[in-house]
Amino acid sequence: MPHSDRLEQLVYSHSTALFRAALSVTGNIPDAEDAVQEAYLKFLETRPRLDGEGREKAWLMRVAVNAALDRVRDRKRHPTGELLDVYPAPEGESRELLESVARLPANERAAVHLFYYEGYTTDEIAKILKCRPGTARSYLSRARERLRQELKGELEL
Repeated sequence: MPHSDRLEQLVYSHSTALFRAALSVTGNIPDAEDAVQEAYLKFLETRPRLDGEGREKAWLMRVAVNAALDRVRDRKRHPTGELLDVYPAPEGESRELLESVARLPANERAAVHLFYYEGYTTDEIAKILKCRPGTARSYLSRARERLRQELKGELEL
């Protein structure tokens, strides 16, 4: 199959998952879209030889998440306004949880999204975030503790 046809197939199959992961990291739609496009461009440029669709998705996910993290780092140098309104969510507790997740540091937010929304294991998350499995587990643990403390505080009010 020609490489461009394979790319089209990958775009059709994985764009939504890549976009959701990038959005969870960046917190805004334009940066998430840019990160996903960068992943596909790198796929075209490098033409990686990967066996199986699962490996291609993991490769694309790693590139998209890393591109999203780069955008978050860049944004810290050039801060912008409030980002929480880009998340569509129901009102009430679900909205509070989503807003709390959005306030997590980028690596923790990425780990939470990949674990809970995309179903990756901590070993897979470590590969995507280019860190050790223990570090990925630490990101999840710290995120859970931050969320527990923040949501506990809101419930006591």
